[in-house]
Amino acid sequence: MKIIVDAMGGDNAPLEVVKGSYLAAKEYDIEILLVGDKDKIEDVIKGNNLYSDKIEIVHTTEIITNNDSPTLAIRRKKDSSLVVGMKLLKEKKGDAFISAGSTGAILAGGLFIVGRIEGIDRAALSPVLPGKNNYFMLIDSGANADCKAENILEFGIMGEIYSKKVLKKQTPTIGLVNIGSEEEKGNAFTKECFKVLKESNLNFKGNIEAREIPDGNIDVVLCDGFTGNVILKLFEGVAGTIFDILKEEITSSTISKIGGLILKPVFKRFKKKFDYTEYGGAILLGVDGTVIKAHGSSNSKAIKNAIKQAMLCVNGNIVEDIKNEVRRYKS
Repeated sequence: MKIIVDAMGGDNAPLEVVKGSYLAAKEYDIEILLVGDKDKIEDVIKGNNLYSDKIEIVHTTEIITNNDSPTLAIRRKKDSSLVVGMKLLKEKKGDAFISAGSTGAILAGGLFIVGRIEGIDRAALSPVLPGKNNYFMLIDSGANADCKAENILEFGIMGEIYSKKVLKKQTPTIGLVNIGSEEEKGNAFTKECFKVLKESNLNFKGNIEAREIPDGNIDVVLCDGFTGNVILKLFEGVAGTIFDILKEEITSSTISKIGGLILKPVFKRFKKKFDYTEYGGAILLGVDGTVIKAHGSSNSKAIKNAIKQAMLCVNGNIVEDIKNEVRRYKS
């Protein structure tokens, strides 16, 4: 298996990207194509002794930044690490593509370079998030601000397949984000979504209120990208705030510090559960290839886990299964 990695994407590129790729190449039986400025990548390899015969460098001269217009950058920066990497995926010169770079550019590249799966109207960003009782998938988390009910059904189909193949959930439960659990709640859009999902073959459990999402009792949480992005950022913000408050309280007095030492293993497990680096990245479901969007501030551990996630997707045959399921639904 060969994984294509955008070495120049993300806040900590290329250092952490190269480190994470090296860790993955060392631990897993895979080859890695690092796409980016060869001199900068080689400087990182030499400076940190990250030599590996499983890593190959594809030289590029341009970088797409968060300040670039995504669509214009994809069209104009033809020799950027992101564009070249996605073209390599499109040409089947690798099995998956990973980048911690611009979300907008990854979405644009996924649509214009890799292309959508036939029968899928909208691709969707789909991160896996930790819940109280179990982890769950949030789809869409920012690719589509406006959606139709048919798009939400497609998200459900793709989320179910991912949950079965990668998250190993036998019969994934599906829920629709709404302002109430009753069928008649919501606006015209959510009511239409409810109707379409209820009539589908998905294991649809009805509406789910925002306060119930963190419980993790619903495996695939469906919504439009605007709502999903708000939920995702609030989720990350609340988790960060809780950690900060706990840290302040634990260090506020001698007694608190002693209690903190006693409870250190508990806090460590708690922090690990909500650590984004443990979950890799958000897969862009609906494009004709495995594309993973890693967190912009990814460290080497996050990159390594994003590569592991890509491997699971390729081994699980996610893209082909989505193609087959879409044909079945629309035949």
